[in-house]
Amino acid sequence: MNDYRQVSGSYWLQTAPGRAHPPLREDIGVDVAVIGAGMAGLSTARELARAGRSVAVLEADRVAAGVTGHTTAKLTALHTLVYDRLRRTRGPEGARLYARSQSEAIEHAAAVVDELGIDCEWETRDAYTYVRDEGRVDEVRAEARAAREAGLPASFTTETGLPFPVAGAVRVTGQAQFHPRKYLLALTDDLIAHGGRVYEHTTVHGLDEGSPCRLSTGTGATVTAGDVVVATHYPVFDRALLFARLSPRRELVVAGPLPAGQDPDGMYITPDEGTRSVRTAPLGDGERLLVVTGEHFTPGTGDTPARFDRLASWATEHFPDVSLTHSWATQDIDPTDTVAMAGPLHAGARHTYVATGFGGWGMSGGIMAGRLLTALITGTPCEWSGLYDPRRLLTAVREAPSFLRTQAEVALHFVGDRLRPAPPVDVLPPGEGAVVRVDGDRLAVYRDDDGRLHALSPRCTHLGCLVSFNSAERAWECPCHGSRFDTDGKVVEGPATRPLERREL
Repeated sequence: MNDYRQVSGSYWLQTAPGRAHPPLREDIGVDVAVIGAGMAGLSTARELARAGRSVAVLEADRVAAGVTGHTTAKLTALHTLVYDRLRRTRGPEGARLYARSQSEAIEHAAAVVDELGIDCEWETRDAYTYVRDEGRVDEVRAEARAAREAGLPASFTTETGLPFPVAGAVRVTGQAQFHPRKYLLALTDDLIAHGGRVYEHTTVHGLDEGSPCRLSTGTGATVTAGDVVVATHYPVFDRALLFARLSPRRELVVAGPLPAGQDPDGMYITPDEGTRSVRTAPLGDGERLLVVTGEHFTPGTGDTPARFDRLASWATEHFPDVSLTHSWATQDIDPTDTVAMAGPLHAGARHTYVATGFGGWGMSGGIMAGRLLTALITGTPCEWSGLYDPRRLLTAVREAPSFLRTQAEVALHFVGDRLRPAPPVDVLPPGEGAVVRVDGDRLAVYRDDDGRLHALSPRCTHLGCLVSFNSAERAWECPCHGSRFDTDGKVVEGPATRPLERREL
């Protein structure tokens, strides 16, 4: 078992390094500029290029190295317990459109894999949402019934391939899993083959929604585009105050070889135990890679090493022959009203679009968003565009308790974190960080393994909340909206686009 106080890195990134793409160094003009090279951004860009549009993708880091590079990579329309809720909040037709849009996204991905001959470890698997608590069986039965009525091949069962009994489960047949980075690297090659351009290490700082739109970048270059798609997971431009309807959630992952004969033969998730998600991937030589995800928490809160230990203990307790070799973390964005947002960026938008709030289901959701946004930009009808429209207000009002709870948590962090006692600098051990008080000022200070201190402003450059240190991943995290920074202050994950300011001790 590896040391979970220092994550080893994503298996998907380590087994598919890919090739580098240059930063943008000169001004360019295109039909569509896509910000973000994850599943949603690249799916959108590829669809638009195939529709004859000139496209440029601008990525602050590397292609498929963000959220998509750290996912568990399930392609399923069964999203834990969503259909019974949708039936109540969106009606039977809303639930049907959700099921159809997600299912067609999976079918579309399968067709792309076949068309391009992508070697991405594609496997057909059944998906399960299970509970072990007898008190939740009625909830699972209702979900199975709602999913079936929405059009999915769903059923209730008590039989699974897991090495422990369950009280009940929803089973949906004919779903899929794959190697997400291998899939997106092939998608990138196809995008370029159709005239698309991809620029890595190019952060977008400004958006002028004129006609045409103009994007300013950290490299100093300007992009002129007829349309702009913001596919940065959490929107870096938020002119409709979407951050008030989104909440970040971090989850941990452990993985390692398991004898193939112990493969649970399916994709599993439970809402219990702080979430536990289980799947395997092919390794060869009589082994499968067991991937276990869970321990969700708000970025910047909680003891991350202890959470890794709990997740690892759960994995080895139920799969005692697994040899854990990898650990990493991922980040999801939950909408307060259940459904992802894919469509116009705000009420007055004419040429700017957004894709966000996939709630942990960004593989099928990102592919769905790519097809939906392409339809909107090319003027093609899309039956479920209204369901995912970010401008919707009725459902946000209808699910107001979730909205109010999210805002209360943000307010608590914004105010409460400033009142928390700050430890002195000299108590920081190597490899740890904390917001400390020095001469009356708060500083975010990290002590590296050699004992050197690195001081930064503790104020997140998004909206000013105080960051907190994640010792397992050695990163500063904002609990308000999920921005993350490395120990030198560089942005690791948005919505922040500017680094934490350096400070002198």
